[in-house]
Amino acid sequence: MNWYYADQGQQTGPVTEEQFAELVRTGKIQPDTLVWREDMAAWAPYGETVAPDQTAATFTGSSSFTPGQGPEAVCAECGRMYAIHDMIRHGGIYICANCKPVFMQKLAEGAQINTGELNYARFGTRVAAYFLDILILMAVNMAIGMIAGLSLAQAAGLQPKGALVLQLVLFAIQMTIGILYEVILIGKYGATLGKMACKIKVVTADGGRVSYLRAFGRYFAKMLSSFTCLIGFIIAAFDGQRRALHDHICNTRVVFK
Repeated sequence: MNWYYADQGQQTGPVTEEQFAELVRTGKIQPDTLVWREDMAAWAPYGETVAPDQTAATFTGSSSFTPGQGPEAVCAECGRMYAIHDMIRHGGIYICANCKPVFMQKLAEGAQINTGELNYARFGTRVAAYFLDILILMAVNMAIGMIAGLSLAQAAGLQPKGALVLQLVLFAIQMTIGILYEVILIGKYGATLGKMACKIKVVTADGGRVSYLRAFGRYFAKMLSSFTCLIGFIIAAFDGQRRALHDHICNTRVVFK
């Protein structure tokens, strides 16, 4: 399970268990360093996630840890980290003193408040975005087929496409376009054109950006969702976080922007 940690007020990660252990061993992560992973309800100082005797044994002799600094939290408005005793709390979020006037004004005006929780996309919205993407890719693939000399009926798949070699070449081109379409758009913007139209995006478990590598893996994981008679997609309607099979595999979430 991957870890995230706070470094100079900024979220860093993910790192593997082995990398995290090395950061602890070298003193990069101290008992008061805020850390998080998927099985944790919220960010917490590393010292609170392990047994006291283990913490003492790990950090004995460490010169960079200064006890008594107190716990810290990330401001939901500016994203910087401050000591909790210098912040105000609203529900499950903290607001620093600098952002307090703006935050209170938002409350007074009834503006939408960032609660720090992900707003998971509804199943129907995900279906609509999926079909929009299918239509977009179908239009592109038909155009490529017609450029290759196919008739409109052949490009649309209503008639045989002719020579086997041509079919294989077109399949390879269309497969490449499908992969690049999803990987580049999700890796750069967090959403395909269909998702952008429906105002949803793909994020990691903590709401962070999806890497190009994870987007690549998610594309093939979606094939598994299709190969299960679409059950891999349907389970999103019953999952508490609206996750499809490929979201479970790649540890992603689809949320409203």
